[in-house]
Amino acid sequence: MSMMRYEPWTLMNQLNREMNQLFRIPGEGNGSESVSDWNPAVDIKENEDSYVLHADIPGVDPKDIEIDMEDGVLSIRGERRIDDEEEGENFRRVERVRGSFYRRFNLPDTVDAEHITARSNHGVLEVTIPKQEKVKPRRITVEG
Repeated sequence: MSMMRYEPWTLMNQLNREMNQLFRIPGEGNGSESVSDWNPAVDIKENEDSYVLHADIPGVDPKDIEIDMEDGVLSIRGERRIDDEEEGENFRRVERVRGSFYRRFNLPDTVDAEHITARSNHGVLEVTIPKQEKVKPRRITVEG
């Protein structure tokens, strides 16, 4: 008996990838979107002094996660690997997605890109994106 992977959304995911490819703006992105095997669920909340992003990535080693900030775009990519022990086993059902993921987020100009921090805790990636301190107005005297 051969093992078949159960993926109820296969056709919808394929349609989504094809539509994204069809309407992709030339020069936008680096093509990595098409190599994503799965997309982690993400929540973003805004606090008074920062934005906090939570991504569900259970089973992903923090060493396998890359976070980049360039031109106002925060990119998160990583990979959930298949354990060597699991390859030879006789699974009856496989639902947990494995492979690479890639997410991008456009950030407002008010973020402080130099002080972004990230940590992983119990399968949840938390990225804290501080806002820039507001520049205080100052009076300029005119010399005469």
